[in-house]
Amino acid sequence: MGSIPTQIVGLSSLSGTLNLSQNSLSGSLPSEVGNLKSVNALDVSENKIYGEIPKTIGDCSRLEILYMQGNLLQGAIPSSFDSLRGLQRIDLSRNNLSGSIPNELEKLIFLKYLNLSFNNLEGEVPKTGVFKNASAFSLVGNRNLCGGIAELQLPACPIKEEKDRRPSIVIVLSTTISSFLFVVIVTFLCLFYWQNSKKSPTFSTFTVDELPQISYGELLKATDRFSSENLIGQGSFGSVYKGRLDQQWKCFVAIKVLNLQQHGASKSFIAECNALKNIRHRNLVKILTYCSSIDSKGNDFKALVFNFMENGSLEIWLHPEENGNNQTRKLDFLQRLYIAIDVASALHYLHDHCETPIVHCNLKPSNILLDSDLTAHVGDFGLAKLLAESTNSPSQSQTFSTGIKGTIGYMPPEYGVGSSVTTYGDVYSFGILLLEMFTGKRPTHDVFTDGLDLHNFVKAKLPRQVMQVVDPTLLTPGEVGAATAAAAENMDNDGSIDDSVRECVVSVLQIGLKCSTELPKDRMSMKDATSKLNDIKDIFLHRHQKLV
Repeated sequence: MGSIPTQIVGLSSLSGTLNLSQNSLSGSLPSEVGNLKSVNALDVSENKIYGEIPKTIGDCSRLEILYMQGNLLQGAIPSSFDSLRGLQRIDLSRNNLSGSIPNELEKLIFLKYLNLSFNNLEGEVPKTGVFKNASAFSLVGNRNLCGGIAELQLPACPIKEEKDRRPSIVIVLSTTISSFLFVVIVTFLCLFYWQNSKKSPTFSTFTVDELPQISYGELLKATDRFSSENLIGQGSFGSVYKGRLDQQWKCFVAIKVLNLQQHGASKSFIAECNALKNIRHRNLVKILTYCSSIDSKGNDFKALVFNFMENGSLEIWLHPEENGNNQTRKLDFLQRLYIAIDVASALHYLHDHCETPIVHCNLKPSNILLDSDLTAHVGDFGLAKLLAESTNSPSQSQTFSTGIKGTIGYMPPEYGVGSSVTTYGDVYSFGILLLEMFTGKRPTHDVFTDGLDLHNFVKAKLPRQVMQVVDPTLLTPGEVGAATAAAAENMDNDGSIDDSVRECVVSVLQIGLKCSTELPKDRMSMKDATSKLNDIKDIFLHRHQKLV
């Protein structure tokens, strides 16, 4: 939530990928975006950004990928796009853009994908460059377009100057013959391609030796042909469906179907397979099988299949109103503490007990899933990185790629200025998550402006004024957690809690602060965070066991 941070889009030192998608960001896109001269992929999709696309976008000279779909952008597509000679993929769909399609887009010789659908564009559609190939661009949902190549079946544009309507018989015959030959050749090539694809359907498959593979047909059956009624979530790289596998698994599953049109989706699929294939921990999502095949239309298809989590994500428990959820139960102190310990244990395992240390890179409430017992499982390893095995210290390891990794608010500050991915980046994200869990405030809350952030907001109130920042529902007696209910009933008459409970709350928040310090070297390890949280749990249960 909030506006796009100018301190990030204005950093000329950024390189690689800048992903700000799906963060409920509002406001206009700052003109400082033109400072991103070394960024090759910019994704601000699925937010609430309004106003015009700044002309300074043309200064992003190395830009190859530009995703702005699913916003409230208006005005014309700037002609400065012609300066972005290296652009390969553009998605401006589902906005309120108007005016004509600029001819400058025809000049982008490397452009392979262009989506301008569902805007208010009008006028003549160009016919050269990317506009020569109907499968390379989309204009649906723009009602006032005309012209373009024949495959678009758009109405003809008004004729400015009428010419002789009676072409010679030679032109008519040659055009007819050429068209017939073209159809015959295309038909032959399609049949040839289809026959070969049936003989060798594995041309686009990806295999993982340690994991069983499931067919596309089985997933189609399990989800009732990917029915919308079975859609339970959508993320940056695809959609998640609930399904039931009736063969060897005989259970409900969550099926993550990758949107391979999304930049980085294939890389995310491979990263998640590589990260999960050899790891086993009670607090990590368990991958059951995967699919790398061809769908019913002959397109590349990739999906991951996980155990289904009955209680959804931590996100909908912490912020039920914002997520349109009717969840009436709240997580009490002890439940949140157990979830925090679960997440810390998972990260401790990834950092210190895997043969090759793994950095999650995208820890946040929506990526933490809760089973029927409210046991937490860390999921979504689409951005995960395996650290270089040759490095002695995981916290200093170099990664296999550069660019911003994570989500605004949870991403450590050093990633924003091009530092390498480390285990201490996960520690920072965990610290922010811990503060959010016990204050009920997102790191992107509207109250955090003018230099104030979640870390400083909590730090300023500890220890004496801790109850001013604690989530008021945290000590409300719930259906689960008798110790917490007893603690809540043990409140003083003025609504405050006894010193022993306050001490435990303060201790948890202090761990969150220690994990989310600005400098990586000042953060504690996940091993220490796990140990300290377990100590707090033991103290809390010991002090209140007589009240249960």
